[in-house]
Amino acid sequence: MLKVSIISPEATLFEGDASSVIAPAFDGEVGILTGHAPMVTVLGTGILRLGDGQSFKVEGGFVQVADDQVRVVTEKAVRA
Repeated sequence: MLKVSIISPEATLFEGDASSVIAPAFDGEVGILTGHAPMVTVLGTGILRLGDGQSFKVEGGFVQVADDQVRVVTEKAVRA
């Protein structure tokens, strides 16, 4: 399982476990599963999806992955 945090300036929208994350990077979608290599990428605008079916519309920010922890810091996010 991945430990996922989705944070916007207004609030922490999600903090918990997910089997996968599909994020709208600036140059296309990126899929993240357990054991993913460490990385940081810039977010674009689109739908961020978690493996349990939850989704969020995000605009800008970044995604950081390290040690099965995924931190999404976005300029704007709402549940989709």
